[in-house]
Amino acid sequence: MDNNKIILTFDVEEFDMPLEYNQTISVAEQMHIGKLGLDAITPILLQPDIACTLFTTANFAQHYPESIATLAQTNEIASHTFYHSVFEEKDLLLSKIALEKIIGQPIFGLRMPRMRAVAMQAVIDAGYSYDSSINPTYLPGRYNNFHLPRKKYVDAGMVRFPVSVTPNLRIPLFWLSFKNFPYFLFKKLAIQTLKKDGYLSLYFHPWEFTDISHIQIPIFTKRHAGTVLLNRLQQLITDLKNEGSFCTMHQYLQLNK
Repeated sequence: MDNNKIILTFDVEEFDMPLEYNQTISVAEQMHIGKLGLDAITPILLQPDIACTLFTTANFAQHYPESIATLAQTNEIASHTFYHSVFEEKDLLLSKIALEKIIGQPIFGLRMPRMRAVAMQAVIDAGYSYDSSINPTYLPGRYNNFHLPRKKYVDAGMVRFPVSVTPNLRIPLFWLSFKNFPYFLFKKLAIQTLKKDGYLSLYFHPWEFTDISHIQIPIFTKRHAGTVLLNRLQQLITDLKNEGSFCTMHQYLQLNK
């Protein structure tokens, strides 16, 4: 159990999901909702026995540099590129530079928004050490990654660290599962995967942990939002503490080269 590692990751970003469903939302409101969510989870992120990895867009970080710099003192900040809604290859380097300026520390990791594909040579050229843009499962309308490894692997010279899915059936253990599965089922699958793999890599978004009930997006994307989901996350952390210890993604990769 002592060697089992839990890697909590959050995609810290402007809340642009309504744009995917042809809804209008201003940049100011995108930022506001993202920040409300970040404020909601900050007490968890600052717990002394918790270290998380925050994949942060440079755009969001430039709006709230003090918050990101404070969180960087005990958590890993990694890149979620520059903007969440649009991407150019140059954003790989520009986001890394911008984030490093804000936190005064090197940026090692990348996760593309919506786990979109990216050329590994471009990631290498931008100076990253690892990429976590893989969900090795099938998500209708988004990606089919059943053919990719479930665990850490090297692709064209770049270390790639997929988020966790269960062995065999590859049930994704990500934000949509966490809010739509019964809690006891998610916890059971998470612990089974942790024991099998020796680590568990989960990902969420801060905006899930604030009230977005008024936003016109599918119910499965906002179920249990706000305080209810925040309490569920704290319960998960409490339960997982009995199964292993928490570390950042960079810390885990350094220990398991």
